[in-house]
Amino acid sequence: MLAASVSSAAPDEASAAGRGAALRGATALAQAVAAARSLPLIAGLLAMYLPTYIGQATSQWHTEELRHGPLVALAAAWLIWRRRAGIFAAPAAANHLLGLLLLPVGVGAYVVGRSQEIPLLEVGSQIPVLAAVLLLTRGSQALRAAAFPLLFLAFMVPLPGIFLNEVTGVLKEWVSVAVEEILFSAGLPIARSGVVLTLGQYQLLMADACSGLHSLITLGAMGLLFLHLMGRKSVLHNALLVAAIVPVALAANVLRVLALALATYYLGERAAQGVVHEMAGVLLFLIALTAMFAIDALLYRAAYRTRAP
Repeated sequence: MLAASVSSAAPDEASAAGRGAALRGATALAQAVAAARSLPLIAGLLAMYLPTYIGQATSQWHTEELRHGPLVALAAAWLIWRRRAGIFAAPAAANHLLGLLLLPVGVGAYVVGRSQEIPLLEVGSQIPVLAAVLLLTRGSQALRAAAFPLLFLAFMVPLPGIFLNEVTGVLKEWVSVAVEEILFSAGLPIARSGVVLTLGQYQLLMADACSGLHSLITLGAMGLLFLHLMGRKSVLHNALLVAAIVPVALAANVLRVLALALATYYLGERAAQGVVHEMAGVLLFLIALTAMFAIDALLYRAAYRTRAP
């Protein structure tokens, strides 16, 4: 009886394994068919936005403001590729209402931005255009699967000059005051006039790059990507980590300016503007990223200890 039961169970397991393999094969085939049908759309989007990316690569991405642009684009492309199964596995239930609302907005922004050379509209238009394409071809479920990669593209959109000038001016003033207070407390001969610091025999003008705005944007992008990949379930954990991005970026930028000021004072202006300047930028991101990892670990440990009892 035992032998009979074992022998009868084996075919059942084999048939179940065969059905599972067949189901996986059918799913993979369906996804491949859906991907093949999307090739004309992908080709059209490439023809539409490839000149935009080439223009960004030859102009804006060489500036201090958008040096993080290629990293954001590559990360978004990798995230979409990572989510491809969820996008193509979604049932084809087109959301024509929302899709037809978003498509004219995106195409209109692209046409105006491209013809009038407004990068804010031209680059930003890809978010509503891609969202509309997903809604019209696959539906709302596919858009939810690709929501984070699409929103992540916002970090590569050039900000308007008026906004940059206002925020940069405020941040430069704040950094100048912070550096002056720290160095004065350390007993160094320092004075400040607006955003100009006089340290000993040297005068240090706080440039726009030293405001920390661009570092804040880059660190914000990296912080959100880190949160997305870690997949923390706690809303409070994620909210606290997002809230920590701004003070961490500002504190790291103050340390960077302090390092440059001290290098100028002790080593001379030429030394501070050379290798030390580049190393200070790397130091900023190392400090900021280390602080973000430390805060995440502390929050996770605190939550674990709270759940343990």
